Parts: sequence; structure tokens; C-alpha cells
Amino acid sequence: MSSEPHPDPEEHGPVIYVGQDTAGHWLVQDSGGKLEGRFVSRSAALRFAEAERQIYHAAVEMAPAPLVPLVPFGPVDAVDHALSRAA
Repeated sequence: MSSEPHPDPEEHGPVIYVGQDTAGHWLVQDSGGKLEGRFVSRSAALRFAEAERQIYHAAVEMAPAPLVPLVPFGPVDAVDHALSRAA
């Protein structure tokens, strides 16, 4: 018998999650927090996720819980509008 330790199982690659936020928007996010897309339908979100899966060699999974948007979708403050015009 060998006394060498077993190697750690391979780490899983990136995962792309497809799901909805609490407001019902369809989102696609990666497990690294670097990718996010907002879509009008489940099928549009899945098409995007599949395209990204091929690029990043990732797995696509349905989110087990509501996703939290990384980018806020609320209205832009008046101050933010003024700053962008001043630039």
C-alpha cells in the first residue's frame, strides 16, 4: 500500500448561472463575479449563457436561488446625469 496522500480532486471550472432576481428579471452571472447580463426572457438568457460557456469552457447551471444583480438597474441620479454631460 502506498502512504502517499491522494491528490485533491480537481477544482471545478467556472460556472455560468442563469436565473431570476427577486424582481423577476432574467440574469446570467458567472461564478467569478466578472460577467453579468440582463435579459427579457429565459430563452434569451440561456442562449447568451451557452455562447459564453463555449468561450470560457464553463458549465451552465440554473441558479438555485434568486440572483443578486451586480449592476444596479434603478434610475440614474440627477447628479450622475450632470457629471456625464460635464465630461
